[in-house]
Amino acid sequence: MNFWLVTTDHLSDRILFRDIEDFKVAMNYVAVVKHITGVNILAFILMSNHVHFVLECSKEEARMFIDRFKGLYSRYFLGKYGVNEYLRKNDVDIREVKMEDGSLHKAIAYVLMNSVAARLCVYANEYQWGSGGAYFKSGQSDSVKIGSLSVRAQRRIFHSKERLNNEWQVFQSGYIAPESYICVQFVESLYGTPNRMKYFLDSSSKAPKRKDSWDSAPSFSDQTIIAAAKELKRTLFQKAENDVLTFEQNSELSFQLRRRFSADINQLCRTIGLSQEEALKIFDSF
Repeated sequence: MNFWLVTTDHLSDRILFRDIEDFKVAMNYVAVVKHITGVNILAFILMSNHVHFVLECSKEEARMFIDRFKGLYSRYFLGKYGVNEYLRKNDVDIREVKMEDGSLHKAIAYVLMNSVAARLCVYANEYQWGSGGAYFKSGQSDSVKIGSLSVRAQRRIFHSKERLNNEWQVFQSGYIAPESYICVQFVESLYGTPNRMKYFLDSSSKAPKRKDSWDSAPSFSDQTIIAAAKELKRTLFQKAENDVLTFEQNSELSFQLRRRFSADINQLCRTIGLSQEEALKIFDSF
């Protein structure tokens, strides 16, 4: 068996998912691409400016999987926002990880802990835009089988004409439950127990190194910052969302976002489209 850690480049001046609907569409496209390619997914996560997958397949199949996902989401993004398909052109790193030396265990933990490292949640299983909540799960989900939905409803929800597995579960919130199509049993057997999986999560390079580290990083999602920036542009400058701001206006907007949400320089670059050079000049003026 060959396992691969697949990672897209981190975008520095924009984000892939601007709102919850974008995340839902991307989550469903993961399931759609799984259905199309048959590639085994062990773990994945969708972050604002990059995505990670751990796959079981050949390297060529891993490349095909991520290219298919990028293509589907890029077309959706272009249709919704009229923005160039930059995800399609975004570089991808594909590296092999092995079960024998523990690198597979570490890769899965690394992927799942991205949300914790970004301070979007305290525990990896709390982050909904990935597979973190699928393992060692207790209790029933608030979901229905795909087969209970009409064909029209399926196409509307999944943004695809593919006929997916009727037994897969769909959350009431509108996306397919990852535990329906990822290799949950294999991952659980890989770690053996919830405590052993927790050990790898806590030992990951993405895990907070100090208890007080939560005080020094952004705690609000990129989507929250974008929504706040839109409102601030309207109230402070009487500008629409896509209107260009002057350097002085961008400075004031950045100051307000940093003061109200503790947004750091990288988050501001991603969410309001500043270059690193512009952001450094603005931060130096604070």
